[in-house]
Amino acid sequence: MSEAEARAWLADHFDVSRETWERLEALVAAVVEENARQNLVAASTIPDIWQRHIVDSAQLLLYAKGAWMDLGSGPGFPGLVVAALTDQPMTLVESRRKRVEFLEGAVARMGLADRVSVEGRRLELVATRPFAVISARAFAPLDKLLALAHRFSTAETQWVLPKGRSAQDELDQVRRTWQGVFRIEPSVTDPAAGVIVATDVRPRNIKPGKAR
Repeated sequence: MSEAEARAWLADHFDVSRETWERLEALVAAVVEENARQNLVAASTIPDIWQRHIVDSAQLLLYAKGAWMDLGSGPGFPGLVVAALTDQPMTLVESRRKRVEFLEGAVARMGLADRVSVEGRRLELVATRPFAVISARAFAPLDKLLALAHRFSTAETQWVLPKGRSAQDELDQVRRTWQGVFRIEPSVTDPAAGVIVATDVRPRNIKPGKAR
């Protein structure tokens, strides 16, 4: 997928208004500028940023919607892309100070302060509350991710977790200790990579419907 094809994919799959394009352009510009000061993304991915990061993030909206928590938001992927493309409330969780400062600046630059909040602390210190969607891109191995984030979920919470080419292996490993309705969707940016999509995720010692 070329950069032109990436933009075309966005236009085909979402109602991308001029304001939305401006917000996405602002995010791209902010990431490119900040990447010269701190390593937000691999420098080798910058020439393909629309495909490697914008579309790779936007595809998660094909599988989930609602009040959203994004873990380890770093450069704003996928959280700020999702926030730019929808009117859904977004909570970004990021513990590294410089990245928190970047995210806060990007939120302001994109004009999203009314519905995007930044939790600048470790996930363990974030107050427990339920979210309709939980996402994480390069946050932690699946078993650790589920253990840390499970308290923010309900049986209806939609988990959308890009896991690259390790998706099936990671899912196979956690099935011994976690259960739920899991599937793997192929990534639109890399057919060999997968996005784990799940609901009703719970440890195997918790029955359906039991309080978290």
